Parts: sequence; C-alpha cells; structure tokens
Amino acid sequence: MNISYLDFAILILYLVGITAFGARFRKGQQNLRDYFLGGRTAPWWALSCSIVATETSTLTIISTPGIAYGGNLGFLQLVLGYVVARVILCITLVPQYFKGEFYTAYQLLEKRFGSRMKKAAAVVFLCTRALAEGVRIAAIGKVVSVAFGTGNRTSIAIITVLTMFYTFEGGMRAVIWTDVIQFVLYILGSLAAFFLLLHKIPGGWPEITQVAAAAGGKLRIFDFAFSLTKSYTFWSGLIGGTFLTMASHGVDQTMVQRLLSARNERDAKKALVVSGVIVFFQFTLFLLIGVMLYVYGMHETLVVPGGDPDRIYPWFIVHRMPVVAVGLLLASIFAIAMSNASGSLNSLASSSIIDLGRRRTTGTDAAADARSLSRSRVTTLFWGVVLGALGLVNWGPVLVAGLTIAAITYGAMLGVFLLGMWNKRANETGALTGFVVALISMIVVRYNTPLAFTWYVLVGSVITFAIGSLVSALNPKAAS
Repeated sequence: MNISYLDFAILILYLVGITAFGARFRKGQQNLRDYFLGGRTAPWWALSCSIVATETSTLTIISTPGIAYGGNLGFLQLVLGYVVARVILCITLVPQYFKGEFYTAYQLLEKRFGSRMKKAAAVVFLCTRALAEGVRIAAIGKVVSVAFGTGNRTSIAIITVLTMFYTFEGGMRAVIWTDVIQFVLYILGSLAAFFLLLHKIPGGWPEITQVAAAAGGKLRIFDFAFSLTKSYTFWSGLIGGTFLTMASHGVDQTMVQRLLSARNERDAKKALVVSGVIVFFQFTLFLLIGVMLYVYGMHETLVVPGGDPDRIYPWFIVHRMPVVAVGLLLASIFAIAMSNASGSLNSLASSSIIDLGRRRTTGTDAAADARSLSRSRVTTLFWGVVLGALGLVNWGPVLVAGLTIAAITYGAMLGVFLLGMWNKRANETGALTGFVVALISMIVVRYNTPLAFTWYVLVGSVITFAIGSLVSALNPKAAS
C-alpha cells in the first residue's frame, strides 16, 4: 500500500459515513414521485451542486489535468459551449418539461409522437448511460492502482456495492444530498492540490507562467482554426460543445431528472444556469493543476505511471501530498465516483420503470405504490450489477472514451426532441426513421472518418432532423 494507514482510515471513514448518510433518506418514501424525484422538495442550489457533481466524474478529475499536462488550456473552449447551452435549454426545453407531470425526459416524446418513440429513446439512453458510467467506474481503478499498488476489481466492487446500497435505500433525495457533500469535498480537495503545487514550485506563479509560455504556450486557451478533425478549437468548442451539452443536460435522463426534481420551472432554470458558472470555474481549476504539474516536473521528479497521463495527478496526490491531505483528496475522488454512479443508477431505474414498464405514477392505492417502489429498488440493484461489470472493461483514455460514447448517440436523441419542437408536421414514423438513420450514421462516422468527437452531436442532430422532416413530409398520414 502506497498511502499511510491514517490516510487509509480517512478514506474508509468517508465511505462508511456517506453511505450511512445516504441510506437515512429512505424514511418518508411513499411513491415513485418520492423515490425518483425526491418529492420535488430540493432547493435550487442543492440541485445546482448535484448537476455539477453528476457531470464531473472521476475521469474528469484525473483526465483533465492530464490533458493540460500534455497540451494547453484549449479544453476550456469546449466549456464555453457548456455554458451557452444552458441558456438555450432554459429558453427551449426546460419549459416543456414543466407542462405536465413528467418523471422522465422521454415522456415528453410520448406526448408529442407516441409510445414507440418514447421506448426507442429510452432504450438508447439506457445503453448509452450504462456504457458511459462503466467508463467512469473504470476510472476509479486507475486511482486505486496508484494509491494501493493493487488491481481494480476490489475497489470497483466496493464502490458499486456501497453506492447501490444508499441509492437503493434513499432514492433521489439521497442522490441529491450526497452529491452536495461530494461536490464540496472534491472542490476543496482540488483547491488544496492547487495551493500545495503553488507552494512547492520555486518562484510560485511567475515561474509557472514563464515555464508554461516557454513550453509552447501551455496557458493558451483559444485556437480559431476551423477544423473538423481537431477536438479543441474555438468553433468546435462553442458550437460542438453547445450541442453536446444541450443533449447531455436537455435529453439525457440523468440530468433531466434533476431538473424535474426542482420545486418549479424557475428553480430548475436557476439551478441549470448557476451550474454552468461553477463548471467553468472547476474546469479552469483542473486544467491549471495540469499545467502546474508540468512545471513542477521541471523542478522535481514526477512519475507518469505506464506513460498514462490519467495517472499523473493520482501519483502526485499519493507521493507528494502530506498525510491527511492524501486521505481527503482520495476521498474526494471516490466521492465523485459514487456521485456519478448513484445518479446513473436512479436515472436508469426511473427510465426502466416509467418508460419501458407498466407502472402507476400517481394514485391513492397504497399497495400499488408499495409494489412500484419495490420494483424500482430491484431495478436499481440490477443496474448496479451491470455498471459494476462494465467498470471492469479496459476502456483506454477514460475522458475521451466517456465523451465519445455519449456523443455517438446524443445527436439522434437531441435531434428528435428538436424535431418535435420545431417541426409541427413531424410524425412518429418520421421521428423514428430519422432517429435510427442518425444512430447508424454516427457509428459509421465514428469508425470511418477523422471527424472530431466534438462535432458528433451537431451532425447527428442535423441528420435526425432532416430525415425525420423528409419522411414526415412524404408520409403525412402517419399517426403523430
């Protein structure tokens, strides 16, 4: 074991404490509204923290510094799109979700097109979220291998089981409030790493800026070259990042479920916009840590285990941070892994029960509500096993893998929502056809073209909208 017993004790104490805290929210659950939407009682600021914690995964924390270590701050161009998309969503999709008693994003598609479209979108979401979350869980194995010098199977099993337990017990309330704690923990941990690096580098910030500039502009943010093959340019970031976030936060049930848990439309919009400000700050922090690690490596020994940039930051934490700080930082990384997994488990279960199963969402029949709750908890356990198994797969560089998986399907998902809103003549046959054609097209694009993943969602959305509109026009009598 590469860490001290005190740091190990801190980590174990955190894991036990957060699990017990989450499980206590079981009390008072009576129906699916309580289990999947937390009874719509969470304040907007808690939802904002939960949104940020959900989109910030372990792979984000360990991979983002690695990106800046080997490159520059260009990733922030993509984050600009993250912020713009939130404003657009507040104007377009968010109001739609509060025009009915919705539990999932895909019930909106059912209202507009029909049950076949809802089920198709739900199936694609379930596959996408399961694979993407498998990548996120796999990322924790890289941290464990550096911290403990062991394999990742045991750590993945522990994280999965503990998260399954409090999500199974506490439902959406547990997810939201544990997210708040985990958000605070990983932000404080990252700030501690930032200031420690600043202290350890001789000359402080002036030295960092000087060395970074001499290394080919590592503090450079903008690249205005228009390229369809470079992932991080101003145009791919602003345009591609906007479409990517419109999909991830507007049609992915994991995020939409948090918006639906708000007390009202105004709170949902406030939570979404504020989360964008926080996300920009935290990505700036993660990237600066990567630049500082590069400069630190000019003065002190900095090991890159296996040549894998994803392991640079974990190695620094374990081997260069003081005792206690190591335990807290490792706890923060485990925290975000549990946050992601819990949110995914609850959203996977909600879509499975609401979109694909026969269910009651309202009513006064206490026995029926109890049966629905029981099925929901069993479904949560099922998806926990699936995510744990997928976490054992070797996915390669985890940040790019996670974003690419989502980007392949997100275009079709976003496109069909936009089709429903912006083409009043579109029908279910057209929507389904455009949806399927876009999914097949994006798989072909992924494996047969050099197109950067940042453009995938835009391309997929255009294909879905165009084909859906064309088929609807050619088959106007189809039911919609």
